[in-house]
Amino acid sequence: MPRDLKADQEMLRTVLAHAERRDIARAAAIAEQALASGFEHPLLLNVVATRLEQDGKLEEALRLLERAVKLAPDDVSVRNALSLCLQRLDRPAEALHHVDKLLKAHPELGFAHAGKGNALIALGALGKARLSHLRALELDPGILAAEAALASIATHRGEHEEARVRARKVLSKVPGFPDSVLSLAAAELAAGSTDHAQLLICQLLAEGRAGPAEQARANGLLGDVLDAAGRYAEAFTAHSACNEALRHLHHRFAAGTGMLSYLESVIAAMRRVDPSQWAVRPTADADAAGASAHVFLLGFPCSGTTLLEVALDGHPGIASLGEHELLKTGVLRFMREPLDFEPLLQADESELRALRELYWREVREAGAEPDGKVFVDKHPLHSLKLPLIGRLFPRAKILFAQRDPRDLVLSCYRRRFSMNPAMYQLLTLEGAASFYDATMRLAATARSLQGLDWHVVRYESVVDELDQQLRIVCDYLGLAWAADLGNFAARAQARERATPSTAQRAGGLDRSDVGHWRHYQAALEPILPTINPWVQSLGYGA
Repeated sequence: MPRDLKADQEMLRTVLAHAERRDIARAAAIAEQALASGFEHPLLLNVVATRLEQDGKLEEALRLLERAVKLAPDDVSVRNALSLCLQRLDRPAEALHHVDKLLKAHPELGFAHAGKGNALIALGALGKARLSHLRALELDPGILAAEAALASIATHRGEHEEARVRARKVLSKVPGFPDSVLSLAAAELAAGSTDHAQLLICQLLAEGRAGPAEQARANGLLGDVLDAAGRYAEAFTAHSACNEALRHLHHRFAAGTGMLSYLESVIAAMRRVDPSQWAVRPTADADAAGASAHVFLLGFPCSGTTLLEVALDGHPGIASLGEHELLKTGVLRFMREPLDFEPLLQADESELRALRELYWREVREAGAEPDGKVFVDKHPLHSLKLPLIGRLFPRAKILFAQRDPRDLVLSCYRRRFSMNPAMYQLLTLEGAASFYDATMRLAATARSLQGLDWHVVRYESVVDELDQQLRIVCDYLGLAWAADLGNFAARAQARERATPSTAQRAGGLDRSDVGHWRHYQAALEPILPTINPWVQSLGYGA
């Protein structure tokens, strides 16, 4: 039976009118009836998806929006909605893909530049994100979310005065705007005003305007405030509330093979191989592709890798990128389960050469120029890829950051990381301790079997005697001393990519976190049996 074109058009106008009045429930009810009758239209799919998102059914909303984009690939509203939905699902790379398509056709859309900025923040590209949000405000000064995002970027970089100014600008127009309240509270904390920071956060939590992710961030920041005030038991409670909320929000990372099981498989697979097969076999193709030396800066999250990299980045003879995933192809080829390292060890040299060439091509595409310099590839989680690193780059040097396991595990538990299966382990003390133990056992196994050029840098020594330790590292890397290495605070603020410790590094050296675990000794008691063997073997005493 043919449809009534006039009736359908009138229905679409009605749905649009309800949606524009933000009466999504009524608009979605009409849209669902129309879809059920066989009338498929991008507006109807978008409206129903909006209602599903409000109900927390993001995956169902995503399917409808993907269908809407297929029906109308040039429709601005549905592609923007798809990008926003992907962002809410913690799929920022895909969100960025769609917003870039939108901007290619409509570069004048301020809200699309803001959406791009948000995706870039989630991907850790703070410099690019800042430019996107600034462009959004140029096109439309009324986009308060862009102003709030710029305040948040400034907070991540430790630029708290800029964050304060931008946050207050937003709050003057929209009191209680969650992102800006948190930026202002972080600025108050940085200034030592813990009472005011606590008041701001508690008001935000009491008002109920913050969504689940913002509530988690608020509790995490509250924990930092209470810690700074010396109220450690309350701080631990707040950090635990933050982490429990994040566990719920990111529960999908608990599915499938767990990270700990995977690491145990890696260790077992390494040990199954005849030790003689792991011997370093340098070849003419295993060099640094134009770099004077190739260095992997590894460790465990919060072990001091950011401090080391930012300091070393002041040397004119060093090139680095921040944390970039440059080994993905090799991992997918040789480190997928079920794990068996025979294919890696027996791989044809032409295949290994292709992976090396891809690695160096991605280094240059990411913005580094390693020719004639020492290239530092800093990524704590590359510690999990040592079997691959040793085979692809047997001449590479390993700078391994080390820290008191008690301080390290506590710091990981208290920090907010971009979420992935590895970082999900850090949301409980037990998970963090077990992940640390497995990572250190993997590193120890790789070090003993592969014969790589390995140098340990202790975090506590670096914060106590920075210049002396950096001189030792320079000697290890074959570099002359450069006086600017210790002046790293400004470099930390200007970095494109930020880690949870970037704001701390922007404030210079701070020894207050050495031995900080003693304030939380009671909370740490259940995990001490897991990490105490490392406390002893690494020389950190009782």
